[in-house]
Amino acid sequence: MGDGPTSRVPAERRRRRPARSGVVLSQDLIVDRALALVAQQGPEALSVRRLGAALGCDPSALYRYFRNTDDLLLAVADRLIGEALDGFEPGDDWVAGLREMAHRIHRSYREHPRIAALAAYRVTRRPHEFRAVDTGIGLLRRAGFGEADAVRHYAAFVDTVLGHAALDAASLSLSPERRVGDEVAWTSVYQSLPAGEYPQLAAVRGELGLMAEGAFEGAVELLLEGLVGVAARG
Repeated sequence: MGDGPTSRVPAERRRRRPARSGVVLSQDLIVDRALALVAQQGPEALSVRRLGAALGCDPSALYRYFRNTDDLLLAVADRLIGEALDGFEPGDDWVAGLREMAHRIHRSYREHPRIAALAAYRVTRRPHEFRAVDTGIGLLRRAGFGEADAVRHYAAFVDTVLGHAALDAASLSLSPERRVGDEVAWTSVYQSLPAGEYPQLAAVRGELGLMAEGAFEGAVELLLEGLVGVAARG
């Protein structure tokens, strides 16, 4: 999907129109099909031709709902955020709220690894993202941080979460052989490195298998501990 007739989108994108297959097109339906196509065929499936074929409509009809492929990608990315935060109502404990928020986002991206690799670093400018940012900054303000600190700390928090989500998603998108090869390297290749050349690796040789485990939870806990410490110092 290239750049389309952008002037028509805002007025028409909310209209529901039947495709030639009889399916009533909508933004939600197009996003649903885009998610399914990318999951099955990879990022290259995010094209107007393939989406049109999957929906049974003329590809040009998609321009009534999305300006171009990037506009659709941002909508898909926002859907992941919405799925992550569905039913999320943080309580009084701001640390527990941030922890749950982090795990929800990470889990949602792992469930859609091919989209996550494309979208984790984007700013969607859409309602689900608005809610996520508002919720995260609200939790940090509840901790006692001022406006500027709440924004800065939220940026560090969400970038840490999305960075690990994108990394883990990229790993999940590898073929099983490559993924296993990367994991085994820590207990095979690294185990055989000469101690004279790599003394620090030799000293922790028995623990290097930990490198194959995901670092997401540890990184989140370190960040939360740091935020607690900063909050305690006022």
